[in-house]
Parts: sequence; structure tokens; C-alpha cells
Amino acid sequence: GSFIYHAENKQVFLGYVIGLDYKNPHLSPFDEFQRFKTHPAIKKIIEGGKRISYGARALIEGGLQSLPKMFMPGALLIGCDAGTLNMPKIKGSHTAMKSGMIAAETINEHLKEKQDLSIYEDKFKKSWIYEELHTARNVKPSFSWGLILGIIFTGIDQILFRGKLPFTLRHKHADHETLKPANEMPKIDYPKPDNVITFDKTSSVYLTGTNHADNQPVHLQLKDPNLPINYTLEKFDEPAQRYCPAGVYEVQNENGVNKFVINSQNCIHCKTCDIKEPSQNITWVVTAGLGGMGGAQPLAATMNGGSCLAIEVDESRAQKRLEKGYVDEICYNLDEALEKVLKAKEQKQPLSVAIVANVADVLPEMLKRG
Repeated sequence: GSFIYHAENKQVFLGYVIGLDYKNPHLSPFDEFQRFKTHPAIKKIIEGGKRISYGARALIEGGLQSLPKMFMPGALLIGCDAGTLNMPKIKGSHTAMKSGMIAAETINEHLKEKQDLSIYEDKFKKSWIYEELHTARNVKPSFSWGLILGIIFTGIDQILFRGKLPFTLRHKHADHETLKPANEMPKIDYPKPDNVITFDKTSSVYLTGTNHADNQPVHLQLKDPNLPINYTLEKFDEPAQRYCPAGVYEVQNENGVNKFVINSQNCIHCKTCDIKEPSQNITWVVTAGLGGMGGAQPLAATMNGGSCLAIEVDESRAQKRLEKGYVDEICYNLDEALEKVLKAKEQKQPLSVAIVANVADVLPEMLKRG
């Protein structure tokens, strides 16, 4: 699907959505978007304009059947992070806001009445969000039958029955399971960008405003560093080169030897690789740190009476935040940091602690400890 939103100052927001359950490993979502812009109906709207920004992200379009457990100790999943997008309408702002309101009610009851966070899901199921997602639940799975049958069924389901058919279709597979071997699928010859209507990935990534520290650890981790060349390149022509909309992944040939390269500084955190990688070999690790706005969050926590653990890999940056009063203490191991933060929480005293470490190491350990 696609969308065009007209804004003030003669601006338009133009988007293109491709389901990540596609089969052809030669397909490039970024290049499909560029080609979409050359359609006469679209081109006449943007011709003569100036490209001012670019972005990409993975949408959760599985609907009701794909909703995960939405509560955990100390946290709730809301909005698009949970998957409240109404897929047929490609709209999710209204459902995201409502889920946030339900989360706020839940947190209030959790703090004041000691209610368990699990009541969030109970409230969610009694709200109009659940009803809306329930009526749209069969649209996405129906397209597994093919485009024509999917359109016909959706018309019957949504127009005639208003989403109230007495059965629920299930998703048959995960998105990473759908790719066919490269030698079984046709190659796609995408035209070169004209830098007027269509553009390349490099210049597009520049317009995202993404900024990574020079010494930031690579947050895209390979479970098996040899797999991309030894298996994925041979069987699927290494689709990471194409499904990534930011040019993070490359296969370079050095002296006749293929090498898999991760340009993590290009990453715009869309999470496509974590979803589409056919062997599930890439792990997208949540980023952390005290740079930029992240540096103000520990102070925001303590100003509101909370205790906060911040993870920063650069000791000099953590030290700077300590000197400026944004964090109260610095630790160098997880046990010490957790002890301080949990003790402050127990005593209901505000405290922010910065631990000098890599979030890729700390977060899995914290999850392991519960």
C-alpha cells in the first residue's frame, strides 16, 4: 500500500508499504519506493519539489493475532511497539494514543492501589481498540491466498460483514520464512536514480538526521559471523544488501574473497533486518547512552522521584553528565549499580546511576536476572 498526506507550506508526506513476507530475495523495498514515485499520478504531485527528509521503519501489520504479551515487570507495551496498527487503513496514531491512555490508567492503579500490571490487557480487551482490531483481523492473513483472492475476501469481510465473520484466519508463517532461493526467483533490474524524483540510499540516509558516536559499539550482532557468506549469500544472494533501506549491509570482494560488512553508523533503527533475515542470524540490540537527549533522562527520573539506571559505553560522557549533575553516581559493574538503584527504590529515594558498559552486554544479563 501507499499513502500521501498533504501538509502546510505545500509539503507532502509520501510513503510506501511493502509486506515483509515477500518471496523474492532480489526485491529491494527502498528501490520499489523509488520506482513508485515515477508513476504518473505520483510524479505530477512531487515534480518540481525538493526532498527534505527521509525515514523508514518496520510496521507491525499482523493485527490482533500478532499482539504479544503487553506487560512485564516495570513496563507496558503500547502503540506500534505492541502492534496496534489498523492494517487495512494503514492508520495507527489513534490506537496508539488510546493504548497510551489505557497504560496511564493502569500505571496509576498500579501505584495507588497496588494493582498488577496485567490489568492493562484486561482494560485493552474492553476498549474500542480491541473491537477495531478484531473487525480488521482477517484482512492481512487473507492475502496469503494471493492478491486477487485477498481483495475479493477483504471486500466481503469488511464491506458486507463489517469484520464480523464467525471465524478468524491465522498467519501461516513468520516473515523470515518466506524467501525462496535466489536461483528460483527472477532478478529485478532497478533503474539508476535520477536525483530529481528518485534517489540513492546514501543521500537519503543523510536526510534522516541519524547520528551515531564514532566509538559506539556495533549494535547489530551476528550470532554466526560466517553464515552470511557461507550460506545466505549462496542461497539467497544475501538479501540484507537489499531489504535494508539504509545501506547498512554490504558484501565486498577483497582480493577475490567475499566479506560481509556492517555499516552500523548508517542504521536508522527500522528493525527490518531483525525481522526479515532468513536465518535469524542478526540481532538488533536496543541502543542506549547519555548522549543528546538521553543525557537528560536520568535527571528527569530523579526530579519525579524515581530511581534510574543509565548505561553509557563512553566513560568520558558519563563523567561529563556526573559533573553537570545529570546523574548522581557512576559504577563500573552491574551488581554494584543494581544494588544502589534497587536500594534507592526500596527506600523511595530518587537516585540516578550511570554504569559504564555496553548495553549489548548489560541488557541480556538484566533480562536473564528477571
